[in-house]
Amino acid sequence: MAKIKSKFVCTDCGTESPKWLGKCPGCHAWNTMVEEKETVVKTQGVGLRMVHTKEKAQSIIHIESGQEPRIETRMQELNRVLGGGVVPGSLILVGGDPGIGKSTLLLQTSHAMAVKGLKVLYISGEESVRQTRLRADRLGALTEMLYVLCETNMDHINDAIETIAPDFLVIDSIQTVYDPNVQSAPGSVAQVRECTAHFMRVAKIKGIATVLVGHVTKEGAIAGPRLLEHMVDCVLYFEGERHHTYRLLRAVKNRFGSTNEIGIFEMGEEGLREVANPSELFLSERPLGVSGSTVVASMEGTRPVLVELQALVATTNFPSPRRMSTGIDHNRMALIIAVLEKRIGMFLQTQDAYLNVAGGVKLDEPAVDLAAAVSLASSFRDAPTKPFDVIFGEVGLTGEVRAVSRAEQRVKEAEKLGFKRVIMPEKSLKGWKAPEGIEIIGVNTVSEALKAALG
Repeated sequence: MAKIKSKFVCTDCGTESPKWLGKCPGCHAWNTMVEEKETVVKTQGVGLRMVHTKEKAQSIIHIESGQEPRIETRMQELNRVLGGGVVPGSLILVGGDPGIGKSTLLLQTSHAMAVKGLKVLYISGEESVRQTRLRADRLGALTEMLYVLCETNMDHINDAIETIAPDFLVIDSIQTVYDPNVQSAPGSVAQVRECTAHFMRVAKIKGIATVLVGHVTKEGAIAGPRLLEHMVDCVLYFEGERHHTYRLLRAVKNRFGSTNEIGIFEMGEEGLREVANPSELFLSERPLGVSGSTVVASMEGTRPVLVELQALVATTNFPSPRRMSTGIDHNRMALIIAVLEKRIGMFLQTQDAYLNVAGGVKLDEPAVDLAAAVSLASSFRDAPTKPFDVIFGEVGLTGEVRAVSRAEQRVKEAEKLGFKRVIMPEKSLKGWKAPEGIEIIGVNTVSEALKAALG
């Protein structure tokens, strides 16, 4: 047996070092170097080995191109996030907070795949087969083509894959699987990296669509080395508030589709239910005739979503006023407050300002700037906005309102939900015709938008 050597690996970026360092030389993070045992034991004939063949370089015009075949699930929200369905041979990583519903989502997806006649192997390293059966009973996910295995040993998982030959494979979770040839504990950087590389070879060689479930850290990122996200084809984050029933499935990496799409689900007694009209869900509890409340039309991928934006401006009791935002970048909020002070003349230096996206949704596009400015001004002046107005547009530092993309889709969504007016950048009115039954107000400055919304 060869001598076992130790090395130190950064848990954030995977940088290796022969000795411990307080600061990682790769990503410059502090206290992220952990000790790992180097892989020294090699066995023959265990697992899959990549067959190396010598390839010749060829002109790109002589390479055959073809559309990747996709397997559509019965969950349209999941199909949208994946870019149209599951690609055979793809490796997908799903991350999310504990208890958010990752296992429920994947068990329902496995059942949808099995109903289509595909063989599905669901491997759980955190629950027994009886626990999985209890969840399946509750979800109604019982079918002959769905196989369940409780195993964490990579060699035993390989045997099950060879025996069943599934078309769809789920590993829940990758942190519980260990390779006996790697001399480190399950969940360590070395184990996660080696096991993910192994499942990548399984997916590519055998053409099995594979889904890995990953734990997340306190910061919300997927635990393990950052190399993990680079190895897979698609990275999905399953988000949501524990105090709310809906969940958001967001793509942050997708080699087969857009990375801006989101899928919205609602958690119920019988599992996750798709939300076909998320705007109606987010606006269901919106108060009418209250100052500081506006409706913004935001784009999430190719889908327009109407969300309520709430602001509260109150006199501060501290030498320095508080600035708090939920669902919107704090720096963006500070920029909008500065524009209101400098360009509009609002004295906000003695006022606490709070900005919140109702329902816990996160908005990160600049089109929400104008709605945020109107909400803050409405609360500061204690002047309610009109209840059937939709506002969107980007705000510049000089107080101008800049054009945003896909204005026509935003207006159509507002018209579909019964809104009467849309306040938007005048520069976004070119190239399309507004639908009948809704008034369009084009503005060039924040001052014009405040006059139209609060006047």
